[in-house]
Amino acid sequence: MMSGQLPATRATMPVDRVSLVDLLDRVLARGVVVSGELTLTIADVDLVHLSLRALLSSVRPGLFGPDPDADGG
Repeated sequence: MMSGQLPATRATMPVDRVSLVDLLDRVLARGVVVSGELTLTIADVDLVHLSLRALLSSVRPGLFGPDPDADGG
């Protein structure tokens, strides 16, 4: 092998299988922003432009105060 050359090995990352429920739990725990745009154009004239931005996140229990259904006493 000449100096300066790397060996011809291929490094692979281990594949972790994650269920859809676990993935959804991870995404909602941190939150995710979904955004998109749609423009309807006819003859190079923009007729309709739609813009969407949505935040998907879970709400932690107790975030807005005590549970009104819980016994307080």
